[in-house]
Order: sequence, then C-alpha cells, then structure tokens
Amino acid sequence: QVDVAAMVQLFGYVDVTDSGFIVAVLSIAFNPLFWNVVARWEHKTRAFSQVFGSPHAACYCLGAVILVLNCVRSHCFTEAMKSQPKLEGWDYHWTYYSGLAISAVGTLFVISSFLALGFTGTFLGDYFGILMEEKVTSFPFSILDNPMYWGSTAIYLGWSLMHASPAGLLLTAVVAISYTIAVLYEG
Repeated sequence: QVDVAAMVQLFGYVDVTDSGFIVAVLSIAFNPLFWNVVARWEHKTRAFSQVFGSPHAACYCLGAVILVLNCVRSHCFTEAMKSQPKLEGWDYHWTYYSGLAISAVGTLFVISSFLALGFTGTFLGDYFGILMEEKVTSFPFSILDNPMYWGSTAIYLGWSLMHASPAGLLLTAVVAISYTIAVLYEG
C-alpha cells in the first residue's frame, strides 16, 4: 500500500483554485498540445510553408512561437509558485543546492539536445519536410529518450526545490504528465 500522508500534507500547502495556479496548469498543458496540433496540420496541408514561402521559414516561425509560449509558461509557473506558501521544512541550503543540481542536469539535457538536433530538428522540422540525414544517437539521446522533455521537467523540478514550493512540485507533475502524453501522441 502507498502511504499518502506525505502527499496529503504537501497538497495542504497548495491552493489549486488560485487563478495563477490554474493559469499555470493551462499554459503547461497548452504548449505541447499547440505544437503537436500545428505540426500535424502543417504535415497534412503544408499551409504554413505556403504562407511563409518555404518550409524553413515556416518552421522558424513556429519555433519562435514555441519559444515565446515556453517563456509564458515559465513565467506562469514562477508566479504560481511565488503566490503559494513555501514548505518550511525544505527551505534550507541542502534543498536549494539539490534543486540547483537537478536544474543544471536538466539544462545540460535541453542544451545538448538542441545542439544535437539543431533548430529545425528541435522545432518539428520533420513535419515541415525538413529531415535530418539520420537519427540522432549521440549524447544525450544515447542515455535518455526525449531528453529535451525530461530535461525541461528536471529544470522545473529543480526550480521548485530551490523555492521550497509544494505548488511548484505539483506543477512539475503536470509538466511530466503533459510531456508523457505528448510522447505518446508523437510516437
């Protein structure tokens, strides 16, 4: 059996009805839904490639929109964390530095994924007909499937620990669930 006492105590610190928390959840769920719907629509219709005059220009535009949406998501995540109470038992140096280390590993995965894939590989170029020569198997893909998704999740987990935020931990779970669904959809 699972002991839910710790989870009940943790969620006692989170007001899931707070408007900032709800906006954060919606922005987290929206992002992968948006880019998957847009990319599949492009793949079927080539509408963006026609509007922008080339698949590369369309892919770069989608990538820019995704980056802006990710900034909005991170802002909403941070504001939701700041508006909720901290977990006093976690507001110590060891928690902060553990979170910092987890965020650093996540950042390593995100940046190394981007460098291995390039801009069009990262931002769904295959849906625009921009294909890579071969499947990327170098680091971090050699040790982890979907390292950009799990690196991003680790960054949010680390950020939550650095701020001793139960709301951040719950939002990180929403990030992980959203990416898990995205992986199922994309696979």
